[in-house]
Amino acid sequence: MNSAIFVGSGNESKQLLAVLLQLELFTSIAVISNDAPIQVLAKKHRLPCYPDAQEGIQPADVAISDDPRWDSFCVKRWTFQMAWEKVLEAIKDDLLMKKAIHAIQDGMIVVNRFAQVQFMNEAAAHMAGVELAKAIGKPIQTLLPSSGLPRVIETQQPEYNQLHEFDNGTVIVTTRVPLIFGGACSGAIAVFKDVTEATQLAEQVTDLRSIQTMLEAIINSSNDAISVVDENGTGLMVNPAYTKLTGLDSDQIIGQPATADISEGESIHMQVLRTKKPVRGARLKLGPHKKDVIVNVAPVVVDGELKGSIGVIHDVSELNRLSSQLQHAQKRLATLEATYSFSEIVGTSKEMAFAIEQAKRGAKTSFPILLLGETGTGKELFAHAIHNESERKGQPFVRVNCAALTETLLESELFGYEQGAFSGALKSGKKGLFEEAEHGSIFLDEIGEMSPNTQAKLLRVLQEQEIVRVGGTKPIPIHVRVIAATNVDLEGAIRERRFREDLYYRLNKLPIRIPPLRERLSDLPALIDHLLRKLNLDYGHNIQSISKLVLSRFEGYYWPGNVRELENVLARSMIYMDLGATELTDVSLPQEFGQSGKREESDATAPKQLQAFLAEKEKEHLRRTLAEVDGVKTEAAKLLGISIRSLYYKLEKYNLA
Repeated sequence: MNSAIFVGSGNESKQLLAVLLQLELFTSIAVISNDAPIQVLAKKHRLPCYPDAQEGIQPADVAISDDPRWDSFCVKRWTFQMAWEKVLEAIKDDLLMKKAIHAIQDGMIVVNRFAQVQFMNEAAAHMAGVELAKAIGKPIQTLLPSSGLPRVIETQQPEYNQLHEFDNGTVIVTTRVPLIFGGACSGAIAVFKDVTEATQLAEQVTDLRSIQTMLEAIINSSNDAISVVDENGTGLMVNPAYTKLTGLDSDQIIGQPATADISEGESIHMQVLRTKKPVRGARLKLGPHKKDVIVNVAPVVVDGELKGSIGVIHDVSELNRLSSQLQHAQKRLATLEATYSFSEIVGTSKEMAFAIEQAKRGAKTSFPILLLGETGTGKELFAHAIHNESERKGQPFVRVNCAALTETLLESELFGYEQGAFSGALKSGKKGLFEEAEHGSIFLDEIGEMSPNTQAKLLRVLQEQEIVRVGGTKPIPIHVRVIAATNVDLEGAIRERRFREDLYYRLNKLPIRIPPLRERLSDLPALIDHLLRKLNLDYGHNIQSISKLVLSRFEGYYWPGNVRELENVLARSMIYMDLGATELTDVSLPQEFGQSGKREESDATAPKQLQAFLAEKEKEHLRRTLAEVDGVKTEAAKLLGISIRSLYYKLEKYNLA
């Protein structure tokens, strides 16, 4: 070939042009591009370079472009894929191959159709963390298990600008192309760039202002969003990908504090500037549209002096959307399966051990089970565990809250309905939840709230083991185990004629009473430890324990809401804690706000005396601590190990302010 016209932009085009120049396939190349890195490369090799198509450009033997409009300027046109194929034909000669692949700074790996490594340059070996001498001939999967080259060979489809992370932590942007010869795939090639190159370059330059000039071409060509700040956290530059991602113009960032683009979360730039250590994988929300992103930020250090930091931002909105869909599907599946087992019920007290033993024995039978207990004691947890302990494990587990549905809706949901049973009914009719639970278990929560009419139909189910759909006449046999639960005094409801006595005796064959939290206070430490682990994940904290004072207050409280209330108290307290705290030292229980009710009426002796004793001791300890620090409240808060806000609250509570 004699002459060529090269038309392109972006990293892939630059890499192709660099290889063509090294192989010297053409005597002359005219470059048509407005891409800064390609223009720099053309200038370096003294090639004629034009920003766009202009009159006066001489026709050539070959035009290298994916645009068919260049057909008229050449004898033949190569697409970029054809050009890569020509490159591979040329580098079959070992000397030319080594000259080409070792000349470029980007990584290059070539595999045959069996995914065995045929070529790898030094840059690729360095980025991937493998020994070049031992790589040739090895299957790519043994060297880089997560490589996408086998997939490209299988699909014969190119993959452009894919984000990928090696096992050694190096993050790259890679392009993978299948090698097609004679209509068959003979292998694939990957060309990739380390996306931390900009950070490495910044560490080698002695002046941050010159870094801005040198990095501008690099970051503007990146598909990832990049931002750079100086040592004070003031914005220096952002690339077009950043403005597209965040919806913010560059003038809204440059010259502004590093927090200007953050809608939710802490500035990772400022964190890196404080610690001088890189941060990877931080989650933030950026811009007015609150884009969910992952941020990698590294400090820029020159001759031991911190000059600023550079961040690479990845949009994870699509990942979140797919995750949300997965969670929705999991929730749907969860409605038809039991989640918990007896091993996950926290508690070793005598009272709880007795309830668990009763439940395990009941699970081995086919009788209905009635779970009795106050709100928040864990009745649903027991229902899950009973199902999973029974021979029905693996069959459907259907949950119904009888108090959450109207009488008409509850009846149609439980028993289903026939075509035209009521206005708005599906033409095909609908299965009821008893039918959905066939061969499994149905959990009827809040059964004490069920209407008398629905109670009568439920009694028929228990007696006859069959249901009749709403609007139907044909009995449908079922094989379902009923687990019912209530916090209502059913015997009192029977006396008041709100609950059928015959249904009660049908359900009450295996009653299991779940003790309230106040009757098993010895389980408090284990429950607190379990709930803290769960809440740490929910709120991003690292609370490992609670103080002895808080535990004493918990032991003196009545807990009308039981374990659910305990979780709410811990969650409410954690919300206002510092992120670095590891111990819970202060909580607010309902009676501290002057609330009164059944607890105070029914438990006005021992717990109340204990609370008064603890309050007196706390007040005296506060008074002594203030005296030790001459009334300086910030010092007092440090000695007490609580926040200044908590100290002011306690001083006001005990009239010590």
